Amino acid sequence: MAGDEQRPRWRTAVEIAEVTVLAIVAIATAWSGYQATQWGGRQTVLYGQASSTRFQADARSTLGGQQLVADSSVFTAWLVARQAGDTELQGLLVRRFSADYGQAFQEWLKTDPFNDPTAPPGPGYMPGFSNPNMAAATTLNAQASAMFAEGTIARETANKYVRDTVLLASVLFCVALAQRFTVRGVRIGANALALVLLLYTLFTLVDLPRV
Repeated sequence: MAGDEQRPRWRTAVEIAEVTVLAIVAIATAWSGYQATQWGGRQTVLYGQASSTRFQADARSTLGGQQLVADSSVFTAWLVARQAGDTELQGLLVRRFSADYGQAFQEWLKTDPFNDPTAPPGPGYMPGFSNPNMAAATTLNAQASAMFAEGTIARETANKYVRDTVLLASVLFCVALAQRFTVRGVRIGANALALVLLLYTLFTLVDLPRV
């Protein structure tokens, strides 16, 4: 009789523990799935922004390259005009320079380049000179790289949440398996395994960043 009275008590306690574990797993699974979806969406947005920014960088780089080629061609024509002594053409060509190249050209002239062999070979070699479009392209490329790296981190975070969702499903499997056993030790052991796995998964969930 004593054994019959004792058995329902441990079984009731185990069933209460199982229901509690199942409730926690249900909430944690919903949370983990939600976070996985959010981080996956964040990855998509960041990758899209990185691609868009990269296209902008390519456009600015192309424009900057075209300006540099045009300025170099005009500078070559200016050298020919200077050699020919055509001051009117020289003045016309100088006005054809882009603003930044024109400023570098004036600074270059101050170095007495036709008499000083140590002077820079041309305005494009002047310290501090940079084409604004090329500089913008460098900045945009850096931003795109940062966005892509952030997107990769978001993808890895989403994968970790998916991993935890799978672990939570394993907890459900262990609890369901335990409920098939009537032997006290086996059932308690299976539930203990489920509890350990649940605690580990909850710890990793708490440690992950959240959106």
